[in-house]
Amino acid sequence: MRDYDPIAAHLRDAIPPDADRGARLILVVDALWNHLHDQGVSWVGFYLADDAAPEDQRLILGPRRDTPACSPIGLHGVCGSGRRTGEVQIVRDTADLGDHYVACDPRDRSEIVVPLFEMRDGRRTCWGVLDLDSWDVGAFDETDAAGLARVLTAAGLEPPGGR
Repeated sequence: MRDYDPIAAHLRDAIPPDADRGARLILVVDALWNHLHDQGVSWVGFYLADDAAPEDQRLILGPRRDTPACSPIGLHGVCGSGRRTGEVQIVRDTADLGDHYVACDPRDRSEIVVPLFEMRDGRRTCWGVLDLDSWDVGAFDETDAAGLARVLTAAGLEPPGGR
């Protein structure tokens, strides 16, 4: 079981109150990678929504560690499902997804996606997703979802459930 509380504490101390969203995303990715890359996490990154783009290009790669990834991607994959539904997506085995899996690294076998929200025009809107991958089947569960929500809250980024 991964311990996300030290990551959240680090981010509360490391992020200046006036940091913009881009700086917060970079700090979150770096903190998650530094704490989790030796705990079964093969990739960490954000995909940011671009509502003006065609549906097959709606998510653009943002800050990530430690290798490049597919970009842009559409709304048919796991990240797209997280954006569309506004719900955390936990994939035990990516092989079960068939054509619905966007395979940036064919070694990845499990994934967790956490949508991010803001208030826009009086509506709660998903502006992007946090994505973690693993080369291990069954690497993520609800404990990871709760831990990542704490990390995002500590970073001043609103996780599912809102404030």
